[in-house]
Amino acid sequence: MADDKSMADRIIEPVKKAGEQVRAAGEKMMENSASVNRKVLDHAEKNAMEAFAAMRAASSAENLKQVMEIQASFVREQAARSVEQAREVGELIASFGRAAIEPLTGKKGK
Repeated sequence: MADDKSMADRIIEPVKKAGEQVRAAGEKMMENSASVNRKVLDHAEKNAMEAFAAMRAASSAENLKQVMEIQASFVREQAARSVEQAREVGELIASFGRAAIEPLTGKKGK
């Protein structure tokens, strides 16, 4: 009978530990999801502000050439901004992914 109890303990304890690790990883993923959402909203706000700034500048242009220059500048800057924003979000997600699996693997993320 005592042998049965120790056998059950040897099975149940690792299962409990694994469950706790999975729960901790899930909680961390929820926190990280909120961080990613805030970052994306920050980017959207910045992009909207830049778009309105370009529209204001274009509305003050003296001729079509200036409008085209303002538009071209905005498009170039927005493309660069988009690349940087995608990199930021990608790095954030990757770091969160590493942190989320850390409790399951026991390995420290970089």
